[in-house]
Amino acid sequence: MNPEEIINYVKQHPSGMVKLGVTDIDGVIRGKYISTEKFLSVIKGELGFCDVVFGWDMTDQAYDNTRYTGWHSGYPDAKVKLVMSSFRKIPWEKDLPFFLGEFVTADENPLEICPRQLLKKITEQASASGYTAKFSQEFEWFNFAETPQTFAEKEGRHLTPLTPGMFGYSLLRSSEKNDFFKDLFMQLTAFQIPLEGLHTETGPGVYEAALTYDNILEAADKACLFKTSVKEIAYRHGILASFMAKINEQLPGCSGHVHQSLWKENTNLFFDAAQPHQMSILMQQYLAGQLYCLPHLLPMVAPTINSYKRLVEGAWAPTTLTWGIDNRTVALRALPGSSKSCRLETRVVGSDTNPYLALAACLASGLYGIRHQLPLQPATTGNGYQDGSHGRLPKSLEAANEAMKQSSLAKELFGEKFVTHFTQTRDWEIRQFAKVVTDWETKRYFEII
Repeated sequence: MNPEEIINYVKQHPSGMVKLGVTDIDGVIRGKYISTEKFLSVIKGELGFCDVVFGWDMTDQAYDNTRYTGWHSGYPDAKVKLVMSSFRKIPWEKDLPFFLGEFVTADENPLEICPRQLLKKITEQASASGYTAKFSQEFEWFNFAETPQTFAEKEGRHLTPLTPGMFGYSLLRSSEKNDFFKDLFMQLTAFQIPLEGLHTETGPGVYEAALTYDNILEAADKACLFKTSVKEIAYRHGILASFMAKINEQLPGCSGHVHQSLWKENTNLFFDAAQPHQMSILMQQYLAGQLYCLPHLLPMVAPTINSYKRLVEGAWAPTTLTWGIDNRTVALRALPGSSKSCRLETRVVGSDTNPYLALAACLASGLYGIRHQLPLQPATTGNGYQDGSHGRLPKSLEAANEAMKQSSLAKELFGEKFVTHFTQTRDWEIRQFAKVVTDWETKRYFEII
């Protein structure tokens, strides 16, 4: 639909409302409903949105260590521009019109700490170099036969999985809860988040979905909306969905693998039949850039304390700075394939990421490798967990965040204002965890010590 058709649809919708969403630093979509009249008054200007969106964490606890906003500034409104191209109809809300927004400064420049604006900046760098970045993200997540109320009553413990047992790629389990399964596929498609595939993954109540490829900014929009849409659809089935990276130490974690390639018009620039493994020099440099930059940017693809519980040996997530051909034990899995399907899969990324930041990290580091023509280290064959010859990933958010905080490379790629704000929010996350007494400590020390 063109802008005029979109406006006419909004005007004619019987609800008299529009739903809006903006994304915070953790990838949580914050939003509101506004009247049709309000929407029509802001579509060519800006909407005021309290800047506390970047002044608190995912649990609405106000940061005390960030500069952008706080008690010192009084939490004023920030400016949000609506993204007309993000228009969608919400099928589970009677086709209510929906739009994403992005933050701008007082003089209408992109706000440097806005995740969507950050990805736009990196995307524009790719375009300036003649590349179209095509990306998609795939997600694994747990589903529980719970509600927010029962989760609170149980204090998050002893939750009932949607289905029991380890049933990866199971037709039985997808048949058992088929109404929910089909609703996910069909309603997400109707919400303009088409899926390439949906299946059960190993673990009780675990699903995996692969989102259809798109230009990188649209792919990130879809990935962010996918997570909240799954949760909303699940609510309507009496199900609680979780994209937490690691639910239980006995079970595999939940990934958010990123698939990516660079194109020029209809040509996949990652494919070259004359090169080893049919990987072009450009793809090799892109891959080398990601390996080089990962230690500088890891919090952008592993942003929580829990992220690092997933990045452990033998749990289908990488621990080393490695790459390989169709190898699921390495950080970067090259999938040369054909001229159409040749791509890179970044396996470090978890389902708990902010897609805008994860995709920005992948693209920026790949472009860095191309600009500097970085040589690619030898591929790892066999068990990538045992190949530490090129380094290992940091084992905690604290170590990873300290590396990013001190990194001139991170500031070069994303700007000092973003890196400062983002790493301060990770410092806050580390502090919140440090003061908590966990179940593990109680079980280990309570009686015996």
